[in-house]
Amino acid sequence: MNADLTVRVRREPGYAVVTVTGEIDIATVAMVRESLNTLAESGLPVIADLDQVGFMDASGLGAIVGASRRAAAHGASLHVVCDGRTRRLFQLAGLDRQVPLARTMGEALRGLPDGPPGT
Repeated sequence: MNADLTVRVRREPGYAVVTVTGEIDIATVAMVRESLNTLAESGLPVIADLDQVGFMDASGLGAIVGASRRAAAHGASLHVVCDGRTRRLFQLAGLDRQVPLARTMGEALRGLPDGPPGT
């Protein structure tokens, strides 16, 4: 386990949130991938909160895209909360057209297929 990365999973009624803090790179991506893929297979929408990620390399992008595809295969979706450099990385790679991006958790919740839970 890498002290530079924290992955927290929170299940809510109707969706799940994976909050990642630190750096996602080749040395830490397995933790992120495992959490995202497990939730993606649950059939619930998943929100990956990457707002506190200071660095992400191509392996991190690959894990996010892979989890997004896995979620779609299970009738769900994956949404990413990010801003700044992380958001720019998705845009430069053209992945903002494949994975829904949100600037805030509220925006991500509004983007869920059935809207915010409880509506």
